Amino acid sequence: MNHSSWGAPTGAGQAGYWGPDDRGPVQGADPAGPAYDAPQAQQTRPMPIVPDEPAYGGDQDDDRGAARLSGPLFREQPPQARPHHTPQAQPFPAATPQNPEPMPDASQPAPPPQKKSAGRDLTAAIGVGVGLGVVIVASLFVVKAVFVGVVAVAVVVGLWELTKRLEERKGIRAPLVPLAVGGAAMVVAGYVRGAEGAWVAMALTALAVLVWRMTEPPEDYLRDVTAGVFAAFYVPFLATFVTMMLTADDGAWRVLTFLVLTVVSDTGAYAIGWRFGRTKLAPRISPGKTREGLLGAVSFAMVAGALCMQFLIDDGQWWQGLLLGLAVAASATLGDLGESMIKRDLGIKDMGTLLPGHGGIMDRLDSLLPTAPVVWLLLVLFVGSS
Repeated sequence: MNHSSWGAPTGAGQAGYWGPDDRGPVQGADPAGPAYDAPQAQQTRPMPIVPDEPAYGGDQDDDRGAARLSGPLFREQPPQARPHHTPQAQPFPAATPQNPEPMPDASQPAPPPQKKSAGRDLTAAIGVGVGLGVVIVASLFVVKAVFVGVVAVAVVVGLWELTKRLEERKGIRAPLVPLAVGGAAMVVAGYVRGAEGAWVAMALTALAVLVWRMTEPPEDYLRDVTAGVFAAFYVPFLATFVTMMLTADDGAWRVLTFLVLTVVSDTGAYAIGWRFGRTKLAPRISPGKTREGLLGAVSFAMVAGALCMQFLIDDGQWWQGLLLGLAVAASATLGDLGESMIKRDLGIKDMGTLLPGHGGIMDRLDSLLPTAPVVWLLLVLFVGSS
């Protein structure tokens, strides 16, 4: 008897196939049943989709050592649907997970909570910070021209770090020679000629970058010169406001106020954020910064600003220091986040390795550079430029 008389569809002549009238298996075919239908199930008829049950039972299932198998292939058929010569199919043995999760051992104590780590060598960081502070303060109050030279050197090193990382990580070739020469000239021009000299030096530096890049192939010219102009504005131009503060009669104290407020803001953010920080400030940019740390930066900077304006700045008032400290905390935080954004785009943690415990020069200038024009402007508005 052919298979079509049993209701098998065309091309479905599989052994043990059951027709719609359930007349039994094909004569001479393998025995049918749940244990034998599973391999041919996908070839004979569509199976309903049954959600998988978890390997362990719910709250009322106390036997967690056995797993339940569900689905039509694993359910026992009624007696009238089974052939007489086929023994009753037994359910398959319990399935064992390939990678069973280990049960917690109640006898083992829980591991102690990990202590917070600063993430850097604090001893080296403090030592380098104190050394830099001594050099800066000594040059600031001994000979102003020496301090201008210190700023120019920091600018050139910062430009070298920035252009080096741009080339290594992004293939951007911002011309370093015109940037270094123009950056140093920009710092000196700000001290000698003020804001007008700084703007002229900035324009000439940008022009030098455009011309210098013309000596190389034209591919990626626009990308390289754009990065060069950005570097000229970001590092040396912002640094000129430090030397412009120095030209006032109390210029050394203005620069010291600027440095103290920025350092105090960073210290307050670190101390409060490390101890009490819970809520992330900008997790996509800098996961380590918290809103509690920002409040610490604002509080520390406002107190320090009131003291500095009252005792260090000629004709300064304590309430002006509160506003100055608030502005410094905001600009220093934004500057730190700005460089964090640059470093995340480049895929690096630090801009350099020149300063142990700190990273590179640019990692120390990140909050100082955008804060310099803010302090210069507010001091001019509060007590004048001379």
